[in-house]
Amino acid sequence: MSAAGQGVAAPFDALKSQLQEAATRFADGPDALEGILLGIVDDVDRAVGEPLEIFPVCHHSPASAIAMARRLQEKQPKAIYLELCEDMAPLLPELRNCKLPVAAQAFASEVEGFPLDWAPLSVIAPITEASAEYQAIAYALDTPGVQIVLVDWSSDHVFQWDPRSSEPAPGSENGDGDGPDDAGDPAEPSEQAGLHGDAVGVEIGDLRPRFAELEEHLLRHGRVRHWSEWWHQYVETPLGDADHDTYRQVMLLIGSLFRRLAPGDSHRVRVDEDRERYMWTRIREHLTATGTDPADSLYVCGAFHAASRVAEFGVEGADSFGITPRSATKWRHGLIPSSHAAIEAQFGLAPGSVSIAATTWGTNLKRTGVKPFRLEGQAGVKKTAAKAKKTAVKTKKAVASAAVPAPVPATAPSDRLSGFLRRPPVLDRLDEAELLGWSVDIVRSARRNGYLASTADAIAVFETSILLAGLRDRAKPTPYDFQDAAVTCIEKDSVPGRRDVRRLVETMMGGDRVGQVGYDALPPLARDVHDRLAPLRLSLDQRGVKRALLDIAGRPELARCSDVLWMLRHLLPAGAARPIMGERELGERSLQESWDLAIGTHQRALIELGYEGVSIEQVLEQRLRRKANNAQATAAVVLEAVEDALLYLGSHRLADELGTRALQVLSAERSVDDAPEVLRRIRRLLAFYRTTEPVLPGWIETFVKTGYAHYCTLLPTAFASDDAGVRQVAAMLGFLFSMESLALSLGCDRSQLELAVAQAHPEGAEKIALLWAARVQLGTLSRADLRDRCEQLLDNPLVVQAYPRYISGLVHALEPVPGLVDFVVEAVSNAFGRLPDSVLLPWLPSLIMALRKSGADLASLLVREAGRVFPARLDVLDAWAAPWKGEAADPAALSRRRAAGRDPGGPLAALLQAYPATCEEVAGLLGCEGEWSVGGGAAQGGLEIVKRYPDVAMALAGLAG
Repeated sequence: MSAAGQGVAAPFDALKSQLQEAATRFADGPDALEGILLGIVDDVDRAVGEPLEIFPVCHHSPASAIAMARRLQEKQPKAIYLELCEDMAPLLPELRNCKLPVAAQAFASEVEGFPLDWAPLSVIAPITEASAEYQAIAYALDTPGVQIVLVDWSSDHVFQWDPRSSEPAPGSENGDGDGPDDAGDPAEPSEQAGLHGDAVGVEIGDLRPRFAELEEHLLRHGRVRHWSEWWHQYVETPLGDADHDTYRQVMLLIGSLFRRLAPGDSHRVRVDEDRERYMWTRIREHLTATGTDPADSLYVCGAFHAASRVAEFGVEGADSFGITPRSATKWRHGLIPSSHAAIEAQFGLAPGSVSIAATTWGTNLKRTGVKPFRLEGQAGVKKTAAKAKKTAVKTKKAVASAAVPAPVPATAPSDRLSGFLRRPPVLDRLDEAELLGWSVDIVRSARRNGYLASTADAIAVFETSILLAGLRDRAKPTPYDFQDAAVTCIEKDSVPGRRDVRRLVETMMGGDRVGQVGYDALPPLARDVHDRLAPLRLSLDQRGVKRALLDIAGRPELARCSDVLWMLRHLLPAGAARPIMGERELGERSLQESWDLAIGTHQRALIELGYEGVSIEQVLEQRLRRKANNAQATAAVVLEAVEDALLYLGSHRLADELGTRALQVLSAERSVDDAPEVLRRIRRLLAFYRTTEPVLPGWIETFVKTGYAHYCTLLPTAFASDDAGVRQVAAMLGFLFSMESLALSLGCDRSQLELAVAQAHPEGAEKIALLWAARVQLGTLSRADLRDRCEQLLDNPLVVQAYPRYISGLVHALEPVPGLVDFVVEAVSNAFGRLPDSVLLPWLPSLIMALRKSGADLASLLVREAGRVFPARLDVLDAWAAPWKGEAADPAALSRRRAAGRDPGGPLAALLQAYPATCEEVAGLLGCEGEWSVGGGAAQGGLEIVKRYPDVAMALAGLAG
């Protein structure tokens, strides 16, 4: 209860009177404006008068961190209630083993109670040294007798109360702004901006306008480009030296202002209020359970939530809020590396703003002399043993002297808002020296990056920074003013190197610091990986690429390291483990290997593997099972899982289990799109089992038997369907022909394949040629007949345009019938020799691209056969004769073809003589002049007509089939 409620004159009465008069003057009478202004003061009064001290903060704000460190040293509370997911409490002690910035993460790969397409679920809360929550955590963990209690909703409730269907903006879980700062200049994206992945960010200290017009108004009148710059200029800098009461009242004022001017989004308002009810309910539960005195406690939360108006607010609030139970989802928790760029990308901050905040934090520490709290043994903090001992002694003395806490004033602190709002900014002379140092440093950095910068540019940057600050009504230049001045004076019209001046300024201000999780804070899986790779003698926890050389023949113990690296290559993102030399295939192992390892760079991915299991073998087995049992999995996908199980795990048990699943999936498929992949993988698995096992596994025998019947059934439909390409049909035939001997030995019937081929009636040229090849393999079509058909195609001007498509079909036929490779070389050679350039030249690119895309192995067969057939020396080329020319010139073969009715001389001549009138009409339509003259016998007359009118003859031959 506030002092005003107790009959004591409220400290903000004077401020209320001033605001009421201003509202009356500017708004022409009391109205909504008066209600808003007076309501803001009421919110501040209510929060200040709460028995449990509320400490409002802004996340990653140096001013909040300074105020927190100063207040902790003064008050020395016994309990700290922190706005952070309550299920992340066990992670806080592990911060000692990390190098900040890092992020606490809750991860769930399998979900229950949420839609399956949400998986995996991930919630992160980044922590930097220049943040108030880290100061509170460090104080609580290093001070005996102090409790730190996380009171924010659990990771499970984050997804319960903020469904994906609402499409929240990045960072909106805590009510962050409407999205990333889009008013600032675009910067080159950092490679570390994706360290958080697509996790939902839970940010304490949410403080940003949700009213777009309000933010636009503040930016325009503040003459800044984005929100981060406005906050630095108008809040961060003035509060850097403010006392505790002033800091609290100003932060509460800003939080109340943004809350009251937020748009009336019912869903967002409900989420905010439920979250505040949740936190106050948890606080009261802890106070009741432990008997902690609220006067000895501190509640650290975002300023937006500190100015709350819910009925549950305060230690005397109503207990009317019921917390819903968590879902059955199993959450795993850990620490992952973070970076400044990742925090900026996660919460929509301007590029470089977190780095500038870190620089401001260091500057404020030097100026104010505040001693920050750091965890003992914190990675990345240099501290000697003597200094650590001295600090511990001072801490113990401070705790002893704080046995009786400082008395809390009976009334709320005096009004500090009026004086702060009227106080003009003061120029600090030390800032001029700092600005001069920045100007010299940026010129030096620009020279190293190829800019023609000089001392005159340093002077220009210095003066321009002051000029820009004056134009923007600022008392002193900010880092953002300095950045604009450096771009204007140094970059000019070109960027000679990879980095522009804006990036150089960000680097000079501290750059994108990347955190690191120490070995002791890693999950068991990650520690196991480091232990198993220890024989490599590499610092795998460091960022960057490390080269590992494995002489497995000389050091057999490195074979285990090789197994781990191959599994990591399969599990981690590309680039984490990249083989330079060596390969792993079924039944093959390299004796020497070379790897480029960047495990430290991909530490987050390795840590998230630890959420799925205790060893990489377990995680890989789970992923293979999940991959095979997926409802969308095809037979090719399941066979790939079988191959990976043998390749990386060497588990025949798992391979048999997944193979049975592949059999079930193949039987249910009605599409042949994956037939080439199925053929390739089953051939490889058969070759492996035949060379390593005395007998084939039962599942693979059943797979071949079932696949034989399955593809025989689908073959006629695939030949006729436009959805099945020639490559898919060739793969089906390849499966049937290559597995035929094994399938017949298992009880299959060859007549099933013969009937399937006989029922096939393709229309496309490629599939027709493929059917011819299948008939040759089955023995229903001879090679001589196939050669005759190809010659007819070349002789017929109506179909010669389609001859390249027939060749493409024959090339694909090498998959099921590799014995036709010599015939395909013959057919291609005839095409090159007889096709006109108008047909041949457009066809060549398409043939080359088809072979390159889907027939690389087939092209090697053709090249090898052509090398065997064609002469190896140029001087014998003139006397060389193609081997297939002998049969073509054989009179006996010619008589056989004529007897079979394939020579156009006999039947065609008889047709022309039997219907002379029809021939005259057709000749007239085709533009052939002259009269028919038939001399000699019927056959001789027919030959004369064919010779004289070849166009008519070919047309009639095409009509006659």
